[in-house]
Amino acid sequence: MAVGASRRPVMTLYSGIDPYSHRTRIVLAEKNIAAEVVDVKDNNLPEDLIDLNPYNTVPTLVDRDLALYDSQIIMEYLDERYPHPPLMPVDPVNRARCRVFLYRIERDWYRLLPDIEHGEGQSVTKARKNLRESLTAVAPIFDQKPYFMSEEYSMVDSIMAPLLWRLPQYGIELPIQARPILEYAKRLFARAAFKTSLRDVERDMQG
Repeated sequence: MAVGASRRPVMTLYSGIDPYSHRTRIVLAEKNIAAEVVDVKDNNLPEDLIDLNPYNTVPTLVDRDLALYDSQIIMEYLDERYPHPPLMPVDPVNRARCRVFLYRIERDWYRLLPDIEHGEGQSVTKARKNLRESLTAVAPIFDQKPYFMSEEYSMVDSIMAPLLWRLPQYGIELPIQARPILEYAKRLFARAAFKTSLRDVERDMQG
């Protein structure tokens, strides 16, 4: 499936069904960037990807002679190359604050995903518990503004959406106390760009 199919793609995104690939697809869709999205399975990497990325990982973005293979680098590159609509603040102070939010989400929540997805026994149980409790603890902040600490949709929301979408797949059900974050998730999932970003297998993650 191509994003922005009405225009000729100028770049290619090699993408899996992991949250890191998903968030890059969300940025493509939010900015309506014409791109060819190549679906990649872990056990069947295209030769082009192996040649382009020494780590043999997804997501990998190819833009002419440029190959990028870290989701955060890809997302910020897309935001800078296609500045409208902006997903990162323009001024340095708020941009730095946004990067702190991104760092904390990676450090506090995304770091738990390998144990949830690939761990065994107690490691899975502990990671699920930590993610559930941590999300519940911060839920009240989502009552204050429609998006993550902001009136406007931002890069932070593009990173939150794949995580929240996968909670049922991860075996995590948030309690009633987390209602604000559940309402926030609904706002993210209702966006046209989010719906466009979903692959068929991801649509089934909500049951």
